[in-house]
Formats: sequence, C-alpha cells, structure tokens
Amino acid sequence: MSSEDPVKDSLKGSLILADPSLKEPTFFQSVLLLTEHSGENGALGYILNRPIGRNVGDLLSEDILPPEQRNRLVDVPVFMGGPVSTEHLTFAALGWSEEDEQLQFSTHLYAAEAVMYEMEGFHIRAFVGYSGWSGGQLEGEMERNSWISHKPEREIIDLSNVQELWKSILREMSPYYKFIADEPENPGLN
Repeated sequence: MSSEDPVKDSLKGSLILADPSLKEPTFFQSVLLLTEHSGENGALGYILNRPIGRNVGDLLSEDILPPEQRNRLVDVPVFMGGPVSTEHLTFAALGWSEEDEQLQFSTHLYAAEAVMYEMEGFHIRAFVGYSGWSGGQLEGEMERNSWISHKPEREIIDLSNVQELWKSILREMSPYYKFIADEPENPGLN
C-alpha cells in the first residue's frame, strides 16, 4: 500500500475472502465486507456468510423494540459479524446501484435507522459483533496472502446463496480460484 495516496489504496467497500490457508475457525472460508479501511487507522468489516440461524425477533423482545420497528425487523436474519463486541447487535443496510454497478451500504445502524433504509428498498441484515484490525494489521495479513480482495457483486445481497458465497465468488474469479473453491476441506479424507 502506498503511503502517498491512502484513499486510492483503501479497501473500503471491498470484499475480502479468506484464503484457503486461513484455518482460524472464525474466518475459515469467510467473505467480509470492509466498511472502513485506512492503513493508519485500521479496518472494520462484517462477515457476510455466517448466519447464526436466528432472526432479530428471536433476540430482541417486544419491550426492547417499539412495535413498528419490531414488525419491520422481526424476520431480519442475524449473522456473526466477527469476534469483536459480540455482545452487541447492530444493523446494516445493503443495496445495489444498477447505474453505478456498485454496492451501497450503511452500517452501525440503530433499529430506527434500519427501518428507514428498509423502507427505501435496502436489504437489512443484523450482526452480532464485527471484525476489526488495528492500523497496518490488515495490510500485513494481505501481504501474507491471508485474504483475497474482490469487488462486490450483486450476489452478496442474495440470502439464498449465503452458505455457498465463498465458493461461488471464488469460482467466478478465475480457473485457479475455481480449483481452490472446489477442493475438499480435508483432502486427506479422499
């Protein structure tokens, strides 16, 4: 990363996919959306393919959310966003701009803000925790090839493919990555 033009080198808004060599359970075969990134201040992001099998209605009772918010958010799926601050639930709004062919997102939303985005047509997800890196940490991991950066595509909004998202994105990147995506998790068992 160049220190002369940090904005140009920012990965904010990019996806990072765990390299197959990254065996740490939290990030194994994960796809993260980087919502903040600078070499100096570090990075923040959310794992997009770790649903916890619960919805907002399962986690937030009626006395926590006003009825109008609860009614709009009750079925929103909850994901493990990462290992930091797992005691907190936060919302994110994801949308796709056809004109720019770019992902639009807003994160760290309160329930009322999530409802406003939902009313505008954004897809809402809830996250328990987030992923974070201190200044220079993600750059070091990228240099060690722990992560593969990729431009977001519309498919990341679709929840029907969330379990296969990592493999699906890799398969589309190149023949080499297709081979990696289709490798068994434990080749010794073949």
